[in-house]
Amino acid sequence: MFVAGNFLQAVAGLLDFVLTLYVWVIVGRAVISWVNADPYNPIVRMLCNLTDPVLDRLRQMLPMSFGGIDMSPIAAIIIVWFLRAFLVTSLYDLARTVN
Repeated sequence: MFVAGNFLQAVAGLLDFVLTLYVWVIVGRAVISWVNADPYNPIVRMLCNLTDPVLDRLRQMLPMSFGGIDMSPIAAIIIVWFLRAFLVTSLYDLARTVN
């Protein structure tokens, strides 16, 4: 049964890494939005392609613009932090109980 526990622990670690990386992608996208970045730059396009589905959905659900400042990246980061705190911790606890 230790194999299932190790698998869950590995999944939790990978999920933690991916969610942390996504927070940094959101931060990078927010920084790029402050400057006049070339929209045809491959890095800018990659950041937009990775974050636009989440940020656009948040913008549709909540009015996140205050005085011309888009607050959807902050809401997305809060949601990702919640997912990290809830899902990753739950997976680690489940892995401990399986072992």
